[in-house]
Amino acid sequence: PEDAEACSRGNPRPSNPKTPKPASKQRQSSWREERTRSLEDNEMSLPSLAAAYSTILRGLGEDPHRQGLLKTPWRAATAMQFFTKGYQEKIVDVLNDAIFDEDHDEMVIVKDIDMFSMCEHHLVPIFGRVHIGYLPNKRVLGLSKLARIVEIYSRRLQVQERLTKQIAVAITEALQPSGVGVVVEATHMCMVMRGVQKMNSKTVTSTMLGVFREDPKTRDEFLTLIRT
Repeated sequence: PEDAEACSRGNPRPSNPKTPKPASKQRQSSWREERTRSLEDNEMSLPSLAAAYSTILRGLGEDPHRQGLLKTPWRAATAMQFFTKGYQEKIVDVLNDAIFDEDHDEMVIVKDIDMFSMCEHHLVPIFGRVHIGYLPNKRVLGLSKLARIVEIYSRRLQVQERLTKQIAVAITEALQPSGVGVVVEATHMCMVMRGVQKMNSKTVTSTMLGVFREDPKTRDEFLTLIRT
């Protein structure tokens, strides 16, 4: 070994850096402690958020004081807080009482989960469907909780690629299954309403972990089942 050879030549043994925590633990801490906004934060930030929308209206050449726009800044501010309510929730709060020991090792799939999000580049909607599959390893998750995971991560400023991976990683860390597959099909209003303006375009992203990534047969079974 290089270390032993170095010592035999009279060189000091290389110092061992502090052993980092396992990657799984590092990831777990991130998804267990990810709430960044509270109801109190919403109340405190609402006036400044509404004022920002008033500034936007003036910047667009509108009069925020005309009758039709009098309440628009407050409506827009509360709507934006709702669109991004995922910042108020933590995955661990959803999953703590919904993981069950079960001797089941066949694929579990929940598909066509409606998804609404906000593009972090243009602050316009992203909407579509999410398909999730996993192979349990003695533990299963309440089926509705898969949709809740989608809701928490999608109700934030997002890019679709990150959203897809966040869903898959959260399920992996919560259940330690044999594998997880997530496919997201979405329409981006930044492509439909502006830019290239392609009305029928869809973006498809996927994340495959564990046997879904390593075993083509498992992956193909998942992809076939979500298409039927």
